[in-house]
Amino acid sequence: MKKQSTRRIGRTLVMVPVVLLFIVLGMVVLPMTESADTSPVAGSADWMAALPDDTPLSDIVIPGTHDSATQYVQLAYFSKCQVLSVGEQLVAGFRYLDIRLGDADKGADFPRLMHGFTNCKRSLLGGKLYLDEVLADCCAFLAAHPTETVLFAVKHEHGDSPDADMAKALDGFIGARPEYWLVTDEMPTLGEARGKLVLLRRWEEGDGLPLLWADQKGAADVTQNAVMEEQGSYRLWVQDRFEYGVNDKWDAFTAGLEVPAQAGDAVLSFLSTKGTSTYGHPYQFAEKLNLKLTELDSAALRGWIAVDFGTPALAEHIYRANFQ
Repeated sequence: MKKQSTRRIGRTLVMVPVVLLFIVLGMVVLPMTESADTSPVAGSADWMAALPDDTPLSDIVIPGTHDSATQYVQLAYFSKCQVLSVGEQLVAGFRYLDIRLGDADKGADFPRLMHGFTNCKRSLLGGKLYLDEVLADCCAFLAAHPTETVLFAVKHEHGDSPDADMAKALDGFIGARPEYWLVTDEMPTLGEARGKLVLLRRWEEGDGLPLLWADQKGAADVTQNAVMEEQGSYRLWVQDRFEYGVNDKWDAFTAGLEVPAQAGDAVLSFLSTKGTSTYGHPYQFAEKLNLKLTELDSAALRGWIAVDFGTPALAEHIYRANFQ
């Protein structure tokens, strides 16, 4: 009996590193192989230059990214949503950034970028990614491309501190470089926003354009899609069903493009989803949904569209809608 127990313990000890190896392969190595075509598209860094100054931002079809800072992130199998860095996304033509912040580490000066409870990173083997680094990339892009604007949607993603603390931290960045910011509670025109980050706040109180909606997740009734949310100075139609499978998500997305928006309303449509499981794998959904989007005529697109695993070709397909 002792020999059998010893053998069982020995087999268990051997299996532990094997299981750990498979976990590492799944969480880290597999996502490294999941990429997309990042070939540049000529003119994408300055595509807004051709649009009239008096165009409200709500009237522009704007390509965006969901969980924009997750090119490198912990537990990448579950948390990675992008193949390009924030700076690379801007050059590719994306103009809506989904910025998720966690409380600053003890002793740190800046909030960190997060997806859920996982930390975004500077590189595959690098340390945590902080807000000052992302903003430096945004300001450098705008300095080089002053005809463009960036919709900077900020959410307090993780941590116990009040939203007011996050807003205060952001105010410090705005005060340090005010020439790169447009902080308003009304929908601006492109002329007013050129060369600037337009602050869209996803918390109740504070400066900036409110961008608030009730968490949509999925729904037992999968015909549910966009919801209209009053934002004070404007109305927001938003579709963010992130717990749908591919077919239900695509139905929600296309239905959301047809909401009865009026002049001055903004329409925000997420193509991103993690599926119906508790912890999903965004890449497997993005691969199929992004292909569907490229097959949809650009003329059918409207509003601000946020995608996972965004590429230059996908951004160009979206913003082309403004010129048809």
